[in-house]
Amino acid sequence: MSFQQGLSGLNIASAGLDVIGNNIANSTTVGFKQSRAEFSDVYASALNGSGSNQIGIGAKVADITQQFTQGNISSTSNPLDVAINGDGFFRMDNGGSISYSRNGQFHIDKSGYIVNGDNLNLTGYTADVNGNITGTAPAKLKISAADIPPKVTSSFGIGVNLDSRTTVPAVIPTFNANDPTTFANTTSGTIYDSLGNSHVFSLFFQKNAANSWDTFATVDGTTTAAGVPIGVTLGGGASQAITFGTNGLLLTPATPINVSVDLATIDPNLGATSPLDFTLDFSESTQFGKSFGTNSLVQDGFGPGRLGSFTITDDGLVNGNYTNGASKTLGQIVLGNFINPQGLASVGNNQFVETASSGQPVVGAPKTGSLGGLKSSAVEDSNVDLTTELVKMITAQRTYQANAKTIETQDAVLQTLVNL
Repeated sequence: MSFQQGLSGLNIASAGLDVIGNNIANSTTVGFKQSRAEFSDVYASALNGSGSNQIGIGAKVADITQQFTQGNISSTSNPLDVAINGDGFFRMDNGGSISYSRNGQFHIDKSGYIVNGDNLNLTGYTADVNGNITGTAPAKLKISAADIPPKVTSSFGIGVNLDSRTTVPAVIPTFNANDPTTFANTTSGTIYDSLGNSHVFSLFFQKNAANSWDTFATVDGTTTAAGVPIGVTLGGGASQAITFGTNGLLLTPATPINVSVDLATIDPNLGATSPLDFTLDFSESTQFGKSFGTNSLVQDGFGPGRLGSFTITDDGLVNGNYTNGASKTLGQIVLGNFINPQGLASVGNNQFVETASSGQPVVGAPKTGSLGGLKSSAVEDSNVDLTTELVKMITAQRTYQANAKTIETQDAVLQTLVNL
């Protein structure tokens, strides 16, 4: 019987070495989860039941289990390298066949889809043209390279400080945008029409009394020969009065005023919607005893933009960054998790598939429920500890040698009996 016991010991030692060797071979494989060989003893069945003097007949491999512990996270330079920090798996689509992986090394294929090295599609929730997540069921994630449409300016906020020490002219001159002696200060910003064309919106400030100013405006510097603005009205008129209190804070206008720009008059070849109407807010403006300065210019329009780069947030949102400074959500990566991850079946290429033992997947956005968060420009290293595996290898080798020795000893005993 010692032959059978020794042989079973050789078999499990060999299986253990196979597992250790596979772990070591994948010690640099991104997202790899180490395996562990689990053994059990073997006893022969007895008709009269088991007794205290029963001797086992060896050992066997009970199971090979994978250890889904967290691997170290290493930074990379690719924004499409994504590591999972916590529980969960990337959900991959191979022509309708779904698999799961911890390997987050992705790239964009020629059709714009996010895929891994085996061209399996990463899945997630889709977004509409406005960047709102609309998908309720995971679908293949695609990065749209289409230009983002322009947004017409609807509001313009200005924060200036007008110098309270400015002298009021004895005779208020007629405003002339081309004559700096007819106004005290000027500043300008950019506004956008319906086609994304940019226009220079200039404001001119003329002091007419203590704590009181008149504001004029031009668009693209368009004026008559006498410097009178063309095609622009402020609050329904050619100019807008603004006043300040003795504390230097704005009194009027207390609310944003309406500005209307007749683009057809300024440039009939533009083809944009005319008039261009937006609100002008002076609320951040002051009149203190210091030099004129523009502290803020804020408007909400932008021109057309082309996708320049994208980022992935820790909750899986894929955000596109455009050349016009705008950004938009393009989709959201989803993760799947299982009650019993060790019940998953490994199919190679860092992929696992659902089985009856694993249970059904719980799919959702990262950082929800039991799902972990994501780390962009990073990958999850293999969770194999080389030092531990090398020690295990030495132990398995000694086990193999010891079982071989029991066979050798049994052979010597049998040889002695034969010689008798």
